[in-house]
Amino acid sequence: MTEGLKDLLARTEELLVRAATPESRCATRERLRNYPKGSIDMLARIRKSMNEKDQGFTLIELLVVMIIIGILAAIAIPVFLNQRKKAVDSSIKSDLKTIATAEETAYTDKNAYVAVAGGTGTLTIGDTVKVSSGNTFTVKLVDTTGYCIEGSAATGKATQTWVYNSTAGGLQASSVTACV
Repeated sequence: MTEGLKDLLARTEELLVRAATPESRCATRERLRNYPKGSIDMLARIRKSMNEKDQGFTLIELLVVMIIIGILAAIAIPVFLNQRKKAVDSSIKSDLKTIATAEETAYTDKNAYVAVAGGTGTLTIGDTVKVSSGNTFTVKLVDTTGYCIEGSAATGKATQTWVYNSTAGGLQASSVTACV
Protein backbone atom coordinates (compact mmCIF):
# COMPACT_ATOMS: atom_id res chain seq x y z
CA MET A 1 0.00 0.00 0.00
CA THR A 2 1.45 3.39 -0.95
CA GLU A 3 1.95 6.17 1.56
CA GLY A 4 -0.60 8.41 -0.18
CA LEU A 5 -3.27 5.73 0.06
CA LYS A 6 -2.46 5.04 3.71
CA ASP A 7 -2.70 8.76 4.45
CA LEU A 8 -6.02 9.00 2.60
CA LEU A 9 -7.46 6.06 4.56
CA ALA A 10 -6.28 7.56 7.85
CA ARG A 11 -7.89 10.91 7.04
CA THR A 12 -11.07 9.14 5.89
CA GLU A 13 -11.35 7.32 9.21
CA GLU A 14 -10.83 10.58 11.06
CA LEU A 15 -13.52 12.29 8.98
CA LEU A 16 -16.00 9.45 9.46
CA VAL A 17 -15.53 9.54 13.22
CA ARG A 18 -15.96 13.31 13.35
CA ALA A 19 -18.90 13.28 10.94
CA ALA A 20 -20.87 11.20 13.42
CA THR A 21 -21.49 14.22 15.70
CA PRO A 22 -23.78 17.07 14.52
CA GLU A 23 -21.54 19.92 15.70
CA SER A 24 -18.59 18.66 13.68
CA ARG A 25 -20.45 18.42 10.36
CA CYS A 26 -19.52 22.00 9.41
CA ALA A 27 -15.85 21.33 10.09
CA THR A 28 -16.07 18.11 8.09
CA ARG A 29 -17.52 19.97 5.10
CA GLU A 30 -14.64 22.44 5.28
CA ARG A 31 -12.09 19.62 5.22
CA LEU A 32 -13.85 17.89 2.35
CA ARG A 33 -13.50 21.04 0.26
CA ASN A 34 -9.72 20.81 0.66
CA TYR A 35 -9.61 17.22 -0.75
CA PRO A 36 -8.93 16.61 -4.42
CA LYS A 37 -12.05 15.72 -6.47
CA GLY A 38 -11.16 11.99 -6.92
CA SER A 39 -10.78 11.40 -3.19
CA ILE A 40 -14.24 12.86 -2.47
CA ASP A 41 -15.75 10.33 -4.90
CA MET A 42 -13.89 7.56 -3.11
CA LEU A 43 -15.13 8.83 0.28
CA ALA A 44 -18.67 8.80 -1.08
CA ARG A 45 -18.22 5.22 -2.26
CA ILE A 46 -16.81 4.15 1.11
CA ARG A 47 -19.69 5.81 2.96
CA LYS A 48 -22.24 4.24 0.58
CA SER A 49 -20.63 0.84 1.09
CA MET A 50 -20.78 1.24 4.86
CA ASN A 51 -24.45 2.28 4.74
CA GLU A 52 -25.44 -0.58 2.44
CA LYS A 53 -23.75 -3.41 4.30
CA ASP A 54 -24.24 -6.61 2.37
CA GLN A 55 -25.21 -9.45 4.67
CA GLY A 56 -25.18 -13.15 3.89
CA PHE A 57 -24.10 -15.10 0.85
CA THR A 58 -25.67 -15.31 -2.55
CA LEU A 59 -27.13 -18.55 -3.86
CA ILE A 60 -24.34 -18.85 -6.43
CA GLU A 61 -21.66 -18.54 -3.74
CA LEU A 62 -23.31 -21.29 -1.71
CA LEU A 63 -23.62 -23.54 -4.79
CA VAL A 64 -19.95 -23.05 -5.65
CA VAL A 65 -18.95 -24.05 -2.12
CA MET A 66 -21.19 -27.14 -2.28
CA ILE A 67 -19.67 -28.16 -5.63
CA ILE A 68 -16.15 -27.80 -4.24
CA ILE A 69 -17.03 -29.92 -1.20
CA GLY A 70 -18.59 -32.54 -3.50
CA ILE A 71 -15.45 -32.72 -5.64
CA LEU A 72 -13.24 -33.10 -2.57
CA ALA A 73 -15.49 -35.86 -1.23
CA ALA A 74 -15.43 -37.67 -4.58
CA ILE A 75 -11.65 -37.70 -4.41
CA ALA A 76 -11.27 -38.58 -0.71
CA ILE A 77 -13.80 -41.42 -0.28
CA PRO A 78 -12.24 -43.89 -2.78
CA VAL A 79 -8.79 -43.18 -1.35
CA PHE A 80 -10.09 -43.88 2.16
CA LEU A 81 -11.73 -47.17 1.08
CA ASN A 82 -8.53 -48.29 -0.64
CA GLN A 83 -6.53 -47.57 2.52
CA ARG A 84 -8.98 -49.70 4.50
CA LYS A 85 -8.41 -52.65 2.17
CA LYS A 86 -4.66 -52.23 2.54
CA ALA A 87 -5.05 -52.30 6.33
CA VAL A 88 -7.00 -55.59 6.12
CA ASP A 89 -4.29 -57.00 3.84
CA SER A 90 -1.66 -56.03 6.41
CA SER A 91 -3.57 -57.76 9.20
CA ILE A 92 -3.83 -60.94 7.11
CA LYS A 93 -0.08 -60.86 6.35
CA SER A 94 0.75 -60.30 10.01
CA ASP A 95 -1.48 -63.19 11.09
CA LEU A 96 0.05 -65.47 8.44
CA LYS A 97 3.54 -64.77 9.79
CA THR A 98 2.34 -65.41 13.36
CA ILE A 99 0.78 -68.75 12.35
CA ALA A 100 3.97 -69.67 10.44
CA THR A 101 6.03 -68.99 13.56
CA ALA A 102 3.65 -71.21 15.57
CA GLU A 103 4.03 -73.98 12.93
CA GLU A 104 7.81 -73.78 13.12
CA THR A 105 7.62 -73.90 16.93
CA ALA A 106 5.35 -76.98 16.75
CA TYR A 107 7.79 -78.62 14.32
CA THR A 108 10.68 -77.93 16.69
CA ASP A 109 8.76 -79.40 19.65
CA LYS A 110 7.06 -82.40 17.97
CA ASN A 111 9.12 -82.89 14.80
CA ALA A 112 5.91 -82.58 12.73
CA TYR A 113 3.80 -79.77 11.29
CA VAL A 114 0.15 -79.40 12.39
CA ALA A 115 -2.76 -79.08 9.97
CA VAL A 116 -5.73 -76.89 10.92
CA ALA A 117 -8.99 -77.24 8.98
CA GLY A 118 -9.81 -73.54 9.13
CA GLY A 119 -10.86 -71.00 11.63
CA THR A 120 -11.20 -67.47 12.85
CA GLY A 121 -10.38 -65.86 16.17
CA THR A 122 -7.98 -68.47 17.59
CA LEU A 123 -6.16 -71.41 16.04
CA THR A 124 -4.53 -74.23 17.99
CA ILE A 125 -1.15 -75.20 16.60
CA GLY A 126 0.55 -76.66 19.60
CA ASP A 127 -0.07 -73.36 21.35
CA THR A 128 -3.13 -71.18 20.85
CA VAL A 129 -2.63 -68.47 18.23
CA LYS A 130 -4.93 -65.44 18.33
CA VAL A 131 -5.64 -63.89 14.93
CA SER A 132 -7.36 -60.66 13.87
CA SER A 133 -11.16 -60.68 13.86
CA GLY A 134 -12.75 -61.16 10.46
CA ASN A 135 -9.76 -63.04 9.01
CA THR A 136 -10.04 -66.75 8.12
CA PHE A 137 -7.08 -69.14 7.88
CA THR A 138 -6.54 -72.71 6.70
CA VAL A 139 -3.32 -74.64 7.33
CA LYS A 140 -2.58 -77.53 4.91
CA LEU A 141 0.38 -79.88 5.05
CA VAL A 142 2.66 -80.24 2.04
CA ASP A 143 3.87 -83.84 2.45
CA THR A 144 6.02 -83.92 5.58
CA THR A 145 8.38 -81.25 4.31
CA GLY A 146 6.31 -78.16 4.87
CA TYR A 147 2.96 -76.44 5.17
CA CYS A 148 0.81 -73.91 3.33
CA ILE A 149 -1.39 -71.35 5.10
CA GLU A 150 -4.15 -69.58 3.21
CA GLY A 151 -5.54 -66.35 4.71
CA SER A 152 -8.51 -64.29 3.60
CA ALA A 153 -11.04 -61.79 4.86
CA ALA A 154 -14.75 -61.33 4.24
CA THR A 155 -15.66 -60.65 0.61
CA GLY A 156 -14.63 -57.17 -0.51
CA LYS A 157 -12.70 -56.26 2.63
CA ALA A 158 -9.25 -57.25 1.30
CA THR A 159 -7.63 -56.78 -2.08
CA GLN A 160 -6.87 -60.50 -2.42
CA THR A 161 -6.24 -63.79 -0.62
CA TRP A 162 -2.74 -64.25 0.80
CA VAL A 163 -0.72 -67.46 1.06
CA TYR A 164 2.25 -68.45 3.23
CA ASN A 165 3.93 -71.46 1.62
CA SER A 166 6.95 -72.74 3.58
CA THR A 167 8.27 -74.73 0.62
CA ALA A 168 7.83 -71.91 -1.95
CA GLY A 169 9.54 -69.09 -0.08
CA GLY A 170 7.04 -67.75 2.43
CA LEU A 171 4.44 -65.00 2.08
CA GLN A 172 2.96 -64.50 -1.40
CA ALA A 173 -0.23 -63.37 -3.07
CA SER A 174 -2.63 -66.16 -4.00
CA SER A 175 -2.28 -65.12 -7.65
CA VAL A 176 1.39 -66.23 -7.47
CA THR A 177 1.04 -69.43 -5.41
CA ALA A 178 -1.97 -71.35 -4.18
CA CYS A 179 -2.23 -74.00 -1.49
CA VAL A 180 -2.83 -77.39 -3.11
